[in-house]
Amino acid sequence: MEWNDRFMTLLKDAVARYHERPQTSVDRFFLPDELQFLAEIGYSPEEMHAYIQDYAVMGDPSPSTILLIAAARRSFFLTTQRGISGNAKPVRATDLPAETDEFQEIPYLPRIISKAVAKLFGTLDPSVMYYCAKDRRFLREHGNIHPADFLYLTWNAHGDKQKMVTAVLNAIRANTPSAGEPSRPESDGSANAPVQSELKLD
Repeated sequence: MEWNDRFMTLLKDAVARYHERPQTSVDRFFLPDELQFLAEIGYSPEEMHAYIQDYAVMGDPSPSTILLIAAARRSFFLTTQRGISGNAKPVRATDLPAETDEFQEIPYLPRIISKAVAKLFGTLDPSVMYYCAKDRRFLREHGNIHPADFLYLTWNAHGDKQKMVTAVLNAIRANTPSAGEPSRPESDGSANAPVQSELKLD
């Protein structure tokens, strides 16, 4: 079975398990083989549980979006980190830029960039979720950027915030209809693999 099929099977089983026993603590929630699989793709039980909980309770993010986010982290883990997470200090909520911080007059951008970097490196504290409700609102309101695309963009930008700003502005322009043109319907972009056709760095 391919890793993505294993991931989707785990997600389906875990969501059903959550509905049956929503009060189960994270350290007792996953089965041993599931824990082993998550470790193989560079995922912690806590971050996986956060997506399971949000989907089970709110229906967002969608299963395919959860998969694509995991694919970005897995790619970074296996290529850049060579399958070794290391012992870096977890990035807590208090370590992140404030929600009101701006970069070139775009509030929240410094925070979500920092979260994306920590997500790629697998260093987000268990209490912090990449693509939480506030992240979702920011990305949807700033060019309707898919969260997996934003991770790949962060990876490719190598910490260059100006490239991130340029990409966000390009995405906003691409999703803003000209006078007389109909508005584009919103999409979570989860139907296909991550692409960056509208996330241009220059």
